[in-house]
Amino acid sequence: MAEVLLLHHVLGRTKGIEAIADQLRDAGHTVHVPDLFKGRVFTSLEEGLAFVKEIGFEEVTARGVRAATELSRDVVYAGFSLGVPAAQQLAQTREGARGALFFHACLPPSVFKSEWPADLPVQIHAMDTDPFFVEDGDIDAARELVASADHAELFLYEGREHLFTDSSLPSYDAVATKLVIKRVLDFLA
Repeated sequence: MAEVLLLHHVLGRTKGIEAIADQLRDAGHTVHVPDLFKGRVFTSLEEGLAFVKEIGFEEVTARGVRAATELSRDVVYAGFSLGVPAAQQLAQTREGARGALFFHACLPPSVFKSEWPADLPVQIHAMDTDPFFVEDGDIDAARELVASADHAELFLYEGREHLFTDSSLPSYDAVATKLVIKRVLDFLA
């Protein structure tokens, strides 16, 4: 079974994020879900983004990276949107990473001043017309990452919702999320 560090999105550690962690735990995996916002949960992207701007995007990423310091090194790093930068940094630069799971976002590997480890497996999940993923260039970064790695998959789901995997949000897509969870559990196995 895998050990997973799961980093939440801009709305905080929502019930939907916890539900995904519980599904992975139910399959026998150890899942850590640090609260990067120290108890704050937001109901809109605008509120969450305003909070993140207050504390700084770099600080949020640093909190995610610090969350790994108490864990063993053979971890799968998972991030949801805002949690992806820290998850990607850890997967790409921390020795011993076992894999990476990116949901709703991806950065070019060059952001971390190193290449993606060719043998490190990664899955990227997003909707094919999500404006944040497509218009902000994440889809191009995901394609670049997939092209540079030996074991990388980009899964695009039909739709335009950004945080479609979070069951506590109106953007939730149960059908797509069921397929995401199946693919993630296969990856972790």
